[in-house]
Amino acid sequence: MTPETLQPQQHFPSQNPFEEDSFSLLDILLVLAKNIKLIIITPTIICIFTIIYVLFFVNPTYVSHATFMSSGSSENKSQMLGLASQFGIAIPRGESNPNWSYEKVIKSRKMAKSLLRHRFDTEEFGPQKELLQIVTYGNDKPEYGIDTLLIQGIESVTGMIEVTKSNSLFELEISASEPKLAADLASTVMEELDLHQRQFNARKTTETRQFIEERLLDAESELEKAEEALKLFRERNRRIFESPQLQLEQERLTRDVAVLIGVFTTLKQQLETAKIEEVKESEYVIILDNPNIPLYPSKPKKKLMVIMAGFLGIGLGMVLAFVLEYIQNSKNDDKKKLNKIKLLLLENISSFIPRKYRK
Repeated sequence: MTPETLQPQQHFPSQNPFEEDSFSLLDILLVLAKNIKLIIITPTIICIFTIIYVLFFVNPTYVSHATFMSSGSSENKSQMLGLASQFGIAIPRGESNPNWSYEKVIKSRKMAKSLLRHRFDTEEFGPQKELLQIVTYGNDKPEYGIDTLLIQGIESVTGMIEVTKSNSLFELEISASEPKLAADLASTVMEELDLHQRQFNARKTTETRQFIEERLLDAESELEKAEEALKLFRERNRRIFESPQLQLEQERLTRDVAVLIGVFTTLKQQLETAKIEEVKESEYVIILDNPNIPLYPSKPKKKLMVIMAGFLGIGLGMVLAFVLEYIQNSKNDDKKKLNKIKLLLLENISSFIPRKYRK
């Protein structure tokens, strides 16, 4: 063994800050300062692409708002049916006063199908175009059959509608590609909602009227029979004051007639009320705030997107700066290690060569 080989190996401190146990703030600032151009150029490029994207490639979305509430007109009909039930008349209520869920009704497939049949004026597709055409194939030739188009149209329409409830008020939001289209569609939604509830209540009122008419005929027949029985009793028993039994029987027959008269009178009144309800024009949906025509698009939020792109670019630039610094330092360390390997190999190989042959 030569003295050179017995010398202890010297450990030099690593020049790579990523290999140190602690990474100080000065190291971070040093890396950022070395790559300041990258940190500035990266968000600039991303912001430029974002601006081009939001200006030329993203379709704006306009949102029209409207507020409405239910008139609660079906409560009168419920009171009418409840009054008849106090006299022992079991009138089937069914869903004559349902707990309306306007959210589900408005976003239902039935509502969407009704809306798809309506025509609207648009700047992009022209006047009086069906909503089905507007939200599916536009000005192009349809590629699918009517059934597939209806499925696509229903999905598109339900996605354009949002309903929120606050106490007894409902807020309707309609999203569309044009401001006037959004407002017109919101008005059509409330018209369809009012028509839906009007038809439902008209159908139930008609069923109630028909039931009362049938029950009225039965009550009239029972009353006639009771009155005839009382008349026959009085004809056959003219001296009832001498018989307590006959007096009791007369009181029973008189009471039956009085009860049937009350039932008949109530049914007659309720029949007239049902007829009035059937032909009465009521507002089932009360509009508090009519749909507005939005002045500015709600989506995309251009300023916010550009600002977010700027912050994203700064973060990405900083990450790239640290990655490049790490790769560069790793390459320098690898070069040092290769040089050290060569030196050690030469030293160890030369130790086997006699001194007189060494150069």
